[in-house]
Amino acid sequence: MTALEVDTDPTEVGFDAHRLTRLDRRLDRWVDDGQLPGYLVTVARRGHLVHVSSSGYRDVEAGLPVERDTRWRIYSMTKPITSVAAMMLYEEGAFELSDPISRWLPEFAETRVYVAGSAQKPVTQPQVEPIRVRHLLTHTSGLTYGFHHAHPVDAMYRAAGHEWGTPAGADSAEVCRQWAAIPLVFQPGSEWNYGVSTDVLGRLVEVVSGQPLDEFFAQRIFAPLGMTDTSFGLREGDDPESLARLYGAVPGRPGGAPTGFAPLDAMGATALSKPAFLSGGGGLVSTAADYLRFVELLRRGGSYDGGRLLGSRTIALMTRNHLPGNQDLETFGRPLFAETPLRGVGFGLGFSMVVDPVRYGVLSSLGDYSWGGAASTAFYVDPVEDVTVGFYTQLLPSSTLPIRNHLRQLVNQALVD
Repeated sequence: MTALEVDTDPTEVGFDAHRLTRLDRRLDRWVDDGQLPGYLVTVARRGHLVHVSSSGYRDVEAGLPVERDTRWRIYSMTKPITSVAAMMLYEEGAFELSDPISRWLPEFAETRVYVAGSAQKPVTQPQVEPIRVRHLLTHTSGLTYGFHHAHPVDAMYRAAGHEWGTPAGADSAEVCRQWAAIPLVFQPGSEWNYGVSTDVLGRLVEVVSGQPLDEFFAQRIFAPLGMTDTSFGLREGDDPESLARLYGAVPGRPGGAPTGFAPLDAMGATALSKPAFLSGGGGLVSTAADYLRFVELLRRGGSYDGGRLLGSRTIALMTRNHLPGNQDLETFGRPLFAETPLRGVGFGLGFSMVVDPVRYGVLSSLGDYSWGGAASTAFYVDPVEDVTVGFYTQLLPSSTLPIRNHLRQLVNQALVD
């Protein structure tokens, strides 16, 4: 796939083209109802792009439509890229998954663990076992996010300037030192909690490789894959109008649909240039075409046209459930905001995956793996049906609309072979 152009009739790879239009009609209703500013969606099977559609605006107020080359803040869809970077180093023998991260990031050697008390007066204890590399990849490190608003440690993150951003001017080394000085939510390995684990993993990649994260990504991942429009914020010479405007949902009645959306320009402006902190957990902007190249790398088991970034066995390991006893996130995870449903879904080395389609409650395949971003972007790979799907918009939070569930049900209902 060299461009975002349909290259195969859907019927040739088992799709009913008319049924695929149901996906567009469902997404269009959200745009027409004023609940979604605009979107772009891609559907591919067996490596052939069979469906691309878009609607609405990348900037509603300026009347700028969504276009094929629109850039999107992909937020946590950065995480799979960082996870691939780490596993490339793993394949080179740079570390073992069981290695304590304090070998490279000594500030985490003495991080305490919360057991009781308030954010102002926490009661803590030492780590029973250290944070290991696998804990970062699986979000079982005990690190958290300040925006959760669910635990005293979350409040400690916010007090230190870590909610939807990080302190101005702090680079990845300084940010990690700050997180290491705050207690962990739980003992490493004992639970799953969505947090800054992948940001710390990005710092680990920097230290182990001896390169800033943007350079590692550019040389080792983006250049081989031809991802020419993916970067930490816009680069010098990039057109600011190519970056979609960031919006936040305007809440409706409790438990009801949002009544609309409003610009989040202060938050969105951080992507207009390269930031001091290269966030491996959420710092990239990208295009649908670029990210499709990355997702196709995953579908192909680590290979791309003319080369290979990871071995197929490594991709297989990353996309298996690593939660103890094949538990799902509902039983092993913390019951708070996450960028994926919890029931029937497990977690591997950088991805969530469906471990029980019936419990998940969505038309899906066993082992379909995915992740999404805070502004409602999403992708998934279905290895059973050999399908990849990408979705792009800019609406916070990602839980506003059930987009990810609709993607699966409306793509899968169109498969008729």
